[in-house]
Amino acid sequence: MEGPWTHRDVAANGARFHIAELGEGPLVLLLHGFPQFWWTWRHQLVALADAGFRAVAMDLRGVGGSDRTPRGYDPANLALDITGVVRSLGEPDAALVGHDLGGYLAWTAAVMRPKLVRRLAVSSMPHPRRWRSAMLRDRKQTAAGSYVWGFQRPWLPERQLVADDGALVGRLVRDWSGPSLPDDEAVRTYRRAMCIPSTAHCAVEPYRWMVRSLARPDGIQFNRRMKRPVRVPTLHLHGSLDPVMRTRSAAGSGEYVEAPYRWRLFDGLGHFPHEEDPVAFSSELVSWLKDPEPDR
Repeated sequence: MEGPWTHRDVAANGARFHIAELGEGPLVLLLHGFPQFWWTWRHQLVALADAGFRAVAMDLRGVGGSDRTPRGYDPANLALDITGVVRSLGEPDAALVGHDLGGYLAWTAAVMRPKLVRRLAVSSMPHPRRWRSAMLRDRKQTAAGSYVWGFQRPWLPERQLVADDGALVGRLVRDWSGPSLPDDEAVRTYRRAMCIPSTAHCAVEPYRWMVRSLARPDGIQFNRRMKRPVRVPTLHLHGSLDPVMRTRSAAGSGEYVEAPYRWRLFDGLGHFPHEEDPVAFSSELVSWLKDPEPDR
């Protein structure tokens, strides 16, 4: 996708990752969610660069222009992808900004590699332990996250995502948004990206791990590991009308943060606040990143 940014590939954690970057200054690494890719951060790339940051949006493993490996889609490994990219960019640390699945991985990276994470900003995703508890104990959240349970079926989700040129992706993006619906260009872009061979399979694999590992030793070990508190300033952003991640599920994640923690609820926005109201989202993010002492 053309724009003021530049594209290149970087090697990290045994794979190759596509990035789009713009600006100079402290590194801010942007992590997309499902069913999107780096382009979801097009507005924030410009806003952050204008504010004096080196803004980098990466494609997660298996999506966009990054490698589609046969395995490695558990959150611990995906988090190492992220911190590996930080190192490959030649930076000592980064402020991580993650949405949806990217937010889940940002939480994980801040726990696993705290020295490489300077600050943490998460949108539309609770802390992994909070996510696990809500999906298992809150009936309304279980229903809202029904798509995650649907991903557990073999092969069918992949076929549904690419059928009719990715029509399901367009419906999901629109259904999960608030009143400010995405334009036709954005919908077509996400539909095309999902139809790149093997993308659909790689995009649902992290969700398969998140559910199938709930009672497995690796999942239990990961959940225990995430008890370690986040020790960097954290900004938690959420849309009040998010239909797939309830506000009640996301709120309360601050109990896992032993550092300044700021909760920001955007009234009238859905699951994609950074696209539904990019000006308000970018303004909140930039002002927090520039605040030398964000309050709890």
